[in-house]
Amino acid sequence: MTPFRDRTEAGQLLAKNLTKYANRSEVLVLALPRGGVPVAFEVAKALNVPLDVFIVRKLGVPNHRELAMGAIATGGVCFLDEETIRAFDVSPEAIDLIMEHEKKELERREKLYRRNQPEVNFRDRTIILVDDGLATGATMRVAVMALKPHEPKSIIVAVPVAATESFSQFGAEVNEVVSVILPERLWAIGHWYNNFSQTTDREVCSLLEQANCQLSAT
Repeated sequence: MTPFRDRTEAGQLLAKNLTKYANRSEVLVLALPRGGVPVAFEVAKALNVPLDVFIVRKLGVPNHRELAMGAIATGGVCFLDEETIRAFDVSPEAIDLIMEHEKKELERREKLYRRNQPEVNFRDRTIILVDDGLATGATMRVAVMALKPHEPKSIIVAVPVAATESFSQFGAEVNEVVSVILPERLWAIGHWYNNFSQTTDREVCSLLEQANCQLSAT
């Protein structure tokens, strides 16, 4: 399978699998920053629906930061992958330190990206949760956990590429899971992008502003 050129192309291709949600007033695209924002921007633009962010922070295994042992989200929701924690023998003290660090980063991003905007009402909304890929699923799982108490009408997990196992697991947790590519072996999300450079805070803020302006103009 040919990798995506970048997150922009990945979002455009993902949007083609979500056309049934276009121009619907109850639909809201929620991006998981930072990498999910360029993907979600293209989805929201193609569907002509609002875009916002849902701040979730991965808890990386010490010395293997890309591997998630859990995640936290706004509102104090936390998910810990006990199997991964046992496999890497991560101590409770190490977990506490990492969690404290990620809480601070979560709060920083919340202030920067949302800029004191009022909280979004998720009740009875169709939420499309978008990231640039689904590996262990820890980050996406905590996002789903954090959203469910808000009683949305439905939750759709949408990613350009997903590990088959994670894709299957989410089928029982949300209303729909959508992925452009389901490789037999994921290896790493970045493997499926020719350009997987880090998305910056400035890019996130710029895309959110553009999405606001585009929707206001329609």
